[in-house]
Amino acid sequence: MVQRRHLLTAGLAIAPAVALAGCGLDNGGSGDGGDSGSPTPFTIYTARDKALAEDVISKFEAANPEWEGMATLLTLGAQEALERIRAEKANPQGDIWWGGTRQQMSLGASDGVLAAAPQAVVDAVPEKYRDPEGLWVGEMLLAELFMINTEMMPKDQAPKDWDDLITSDLSGKLIIRDVEASGTMRSIYCAMIDRLYDEQDSPEPGYEWLTQLDANTKVYAANPTDLYQRLSRQEAPLSLWNLQDIMLQKFGDFPMLDAVVPSSGAPILVDGVAKVAGGPGSAGADLFLEFLMSAETQATLAEERYQIPTIELESEPSWLAELGLSEMELDWDRIGENENDWIAHWASTIKGKG
Repeated sequence: MVQRRHLLTAGLAIAPAVALAGCGLDNGGSGDGGDSGSPTPFTIYTARDKALAEDVISKFEAANPEWEGMATLLTLGAQEALERIRAEKANPQGDIWWGGTRQQMSLGASDGVLAAAPQAVVDAVPEKYRDPEGLWVGEMLLAELFMINTEMMPKDQAPKDWDDLITSDLSGKLIIRDVEASGTMRSIYCAMIDRLYDEQDSPEPGYEWLTQLDANTKVYAANPTDLYQRLSRQEAPLSLWNLQDIMLQKFGDFPMLDAVVPSSGAPILVDGVAKVAGGPGSAGADLFLEFLMSAETQATLAEERYQIPTIELESEPSWLAELGLSEMELDWDRIGENENDWIAHWASTIKGKG
């Protein structure tokens, strides 16, 4: 049986580490371009929801008006962002990588494509949620859940737990985001392998589980927008996705979408942000990171954008307490060591063959 632990217990905050009010950054202040003199352009590669990212940039510019128009945003899948930064290592074009799993960020750090964040940013984040040398910091905790179209599948008829997803009555009822390009999906699929790994000290039970999931999958969506549109068009009622994006769609363009919490627990990812080594807009990157990880910005993202910060909040957002989240216990070190091999095996041997 997979062990789990509750994220929220009486008197315990979301991420018990450092108090946001006491150890989080202030609102970032007004930047002056750092050592580079006047403000210069900088580029953000992000896997975050585009509207969320644009809103944060807008607020950054309002707080730092001399930097207005300096930030360029490029939306990519988390894995795509990592591969792009790697490819550009000899001639970096980006300055910030915003949105990637612990595993992906750690690979970037080991490849030498990331630079240390400002020390104030590093110090604001608990040690367990960041690189030892500050080459990336966890911005938020990301729960992986079921996403349903409630017009096709009422909540009381939705799968209750992970193993319900591979039953024959769900044949053709899942739409899955293309796994290889997505940090969210790579983490979910690796979690499904890891939770069964100890049965045979092997990934094989997990591979078999994913084969049965593939048999129930109608189509693999090219990107998040394609995923939301397919679900809203009622091509199928069910998917797997992260809590924040589900909530953003539910209270945004796709109100028929909703989150279902698996009864045995959800994988909880550390999702991070990093500075690109040698990026051309280093001063802007530092200032934006300080603004993003400020107490004020993180509190706003928690309340308005359904985010669970890595720094401790003074109070829990009401929307989070109502979900009753519990965490699936996983060996994230084992996942980090094997993710590429496991996903490569899935893509070559399992995808489309279930």
